[in-house]
Amino acid sequence: MTKLKLLAFGVLIATSAGVAQAENDLTLGAGVGVVEHPYKDYDADVYPVPVINYESDNFWFRGLGGGYYLWNDKADKLSITAYWSPLYFKPGDSDDRRLRELDKRKSTMMAGLSYIHNTEYGFLRTTLAGDTLDNSNGIVWDLAWLYRYTNGALTLTPGIGVQWNSENQNEYYYGVSRKESSRSGLRSYDPESGWNPYLEISANYNFLGDWSVYGTARYTRLSDEVTDSPMVDKSWTGLISTGITYKF
Repeated sequence: MTKLKLLAFGVLIATSAGVAQAENDLTLGAGVGVVEHPYKDYDADVYPVPVINYESDNFWFRGLGGGYYLWNDKADKLSITAYWSPLYFKPGDSDDRRLRELDKRKSTMMAGLSYIHNTEYGFLRTTLAGDTLDNSNGIVWDLAWLYRYTNGALTLTPGIGVQWNSENQNEYYYGVSRKESSRSGLRSYDPESGWNPYLEISANYNFLGDWSVYGTARYTRLSDEVTDSPMVDKSWTGLISTGITYKF
């Protein structure tokens, strides 16, 4: 189940560029995703990725998330949204003996507001959401600017963004309590909130009518609040996903 959560995370990022869809469009597909974790002695995960996207005047669903439109026109889209956050830490997945003595961190359901503003120079994408399952009790704010370029059957969408993690969010996923410290030998760590800038690019190539191939990548530079954690040995995380889809 844990890997299935990360598997769907690939879909969430693959569709995060906000590819425009017509009313009542349904897109299904499959691919492969690779995720690089920031934790010490954690191997990158490689796994199959299902793709399920749906868009209507009132509702939308992409990857692990969905929403209900409060406002929806060509320029502005405001939604109540909910999505499954696949962040987790499983001690047994680390080869570091000290990390294997830490507590498990669970993935969770996030809910909040999502907004997209379209212009001729690109579009703004932002989401503010909080944990609803009393796991991290954290808040995450994501803000990005992207530009969609289309040349025939090829669409490229590069973007630059930043994600803010609240103190509770960072503490749950990267903090080390005193109990964990005495048990594992790691120093205790209590991070504050932090900003994680990122770059992303998505590509989609349409062929044979309703068939398309897609690819997406995201590189995230982790904040000092994350990289200073004794659980972490990287300054970045990354994700790559590619696959094929069919639009009904």
